[in-house]
Amino acid sequence: MSGPQLRHVGLNLSDSDDLEPGEAETGLYGFWIFLMSDAILFALLFAIYGTQLAATAGAPGPAAEFKIGGAFVETLILLTSSLTFGLASIAMKYDRGRTGLVTMLCLTLGLGIAFLGFELSDFATMVSDGATPDRSGFLSAFFALVPTHGLHVTAGCVWIVVMLAQIAAFGIDARVKLNLLKLGLFWHFLDIIWIAIFSVVYLQGTLG
Repeated sequence: MSGPQLRHVGLNLSDSDDLEPGEAETGLYGFWIFLMSDAILFALLFAIYGTQLAATAGAPGPAAEFKIGGAFVETLILLTSSLTFGLASIAMKYDRGRTGLVTMLCLTLGLGIAFLGFELSDFATMVSDGATPDRSGFLSAFFALVPTHGLHVTAGCVWIVVMLAQIAAFGIDARVKLNLLKLGLFWHFLDIIWIAIFSVVYLQGTLG
């Protein structure tokens, strides 16, 4: 008698009859390549930011403008959104119906919007203090790096709305699962980038 078959902890999309053999693996591989290209973009922005840290040209610097408390709250919000997306993935993997999946996706969307709200408030405060991108190389580099991450979070929020519409229209079929898995990779990638921003930009700027 053979023992129970063990399955990996992923979504097991390769076993689905709704996808051609290898389609899930190929789609995910292509998306990983996209994420790596996006990582290169952020690496370049971090490199530029590092070279411009001292180029304040008399304009407000990081110690004057960055508020570690606000950045920490934004970090907690985004990390919590990663948890809720993980719970959505678990609900999808174990076929717990639409309710759990949709609830966790809506919570993730709400947290993403909250993060963007706090971030926009920070930007508005900086602008009101005269810390605009045209004032110095440092501020130009900051507004190139951090808002680029915010644009990615905005894109992720729009993607969640699209996925909620797909779930309502098509249910939780294999293609919807594949799209949600790609979205999960994208969302967790943004969390990793934000941790780097929090460490390199905000911690270094306020404590360095």
